[in-house]
Amino acid sequence: MCKCFGSFTAVDHITFEVRRGEIFGFLGANGAGKTTAMRMLCGLIYPTSGSGQVAGFDVVRQGEQIKRHIGYMSQKFSLYDDLTVRENIRLYAGIYGLGRYETLRRTVAVLNRLHFRSEADTLVGALPLGWKQKLAFSVATLHRPEVVFLDEPTGGVDPVTRRQFWEMIYEAAAGGTTVFVTTHYMDEAEYCSRVSIMVDGKIEALGAPAELKSKFGAGSMDEVFRILARGAKRRE
Repeated sequence: MCKCFGSFTAVDHITFEVRRGEIFGFLGANGAGKTTAMRMLCGLIYPTSGSGQVAGFDVVRQGEQIKRHIGYMSQKFSLYDDLTVRENIRLYAGIYGLGRYETLRRTVAVLNRLHFRSEADTLVGALPLGWKQKLAFSVATLHRPEVVFLDEPTGGVDPVTRRQFWEMIYEAAAGGTTVFVTTHYMDEAEYCSRVSIMVDGKIEALGAPAELKSKFGAGSMDEVFRILARGAKRRE
């Protein structure tokens, strides 16, 4: 796929395939094109050229169907601060088309899994950031989507919450949900089944973390990232 804005090529002929139940890390420095690529995959914008499928639907012709079969959690917290935890869950259950009984059942399941029963009627705006992020992930997967897109989901949270968040990601993947995640924490890249690294709109590396570290003679994914980023021409 390619995406151009006038004479600027934001995404330049990227090609990759993600397997069902895989945790796929989509990495790149700011300006590399990963956010634009993710927006195309979510059916929010159309590619200038090329083709692609998400959950079996065409990114050019079936954007609305894609939106109904994926979950999305943005870099910035996306729930409503002026609604309670319970109200947020029920709101998004309605948006996802869940029936009354299923909404009630899944609301209880989310509250129990997050140990939020005592916080069910607390305004979301009063919750700590880490709690908000875990709730946002639970809401993004409430309708059990085939694919969930996570845009830097652990930014700004403490190490304990990051670990708990990744436990939730592994649980979702074990249940068959494909997890597509961007992160600036290179240690989190080690948790992914495979990762791609974009530089200047192109995918310059793709493979399992162990494979990439071996290929580039690096001791960590952070070293791999730095080796590739040195060649970037785009700057913030």
